[in-house]
Amino acid sequence: MSDSTVFIPPERRPGRGSFIPPLLLIPLIAYNFFAFLFMGGSPAGWSGELLTIPMVSGVAWSLTAGDLMLVVGLVCLFLEVLKSTNTGRASVVEHMLSTLVFVVFLVEFLLVGAAASSVFFILMMMAIFDVVAGFTVSITGAGRDVTMN
Repeated sequence: MSDSTVFIPPERRPGRGSFIPPLLLIPLIAYNFFAFLFMGGSPAGWSGELLTIPMVSGVAWSLTAGDLMLVVGLVCLFLEVLKSTNTGRASVVEHMLSTLVFVVFLVEFLLVGAAASSVFFILMMMAIFDVVAGFTVSITGAGRDVTMN
């Protein structure tokens, strides 16, 4: 072996992470489920109030169905960014599937009337941020893993 070769014993090699499908599928499926089953395919249903809480300031704060869906999307996006820090073969497949999820968002936004809402558009932007962030984090992490002399 040369001086620049590093041997990592099998018991010390980093474990391969398990495959986790793209988490932004959750808001995509939930949006379609609620939009078509409970809102009759109308994007206006997302502005319906779920609850109203009186604040100390005297103003009432209202939570709409769209707001709740965006919070679910943000939680999924956060977990997706954490997932993108894993390296390995499974992460490449996960990035490809995240790209496919974005394409589904885009096609549905352009072609389906129930998806013509600000809520769906913001969820679609979360999907493209997931794709860009995932590839960026993976490339940056791979650059740190490989060093050339």
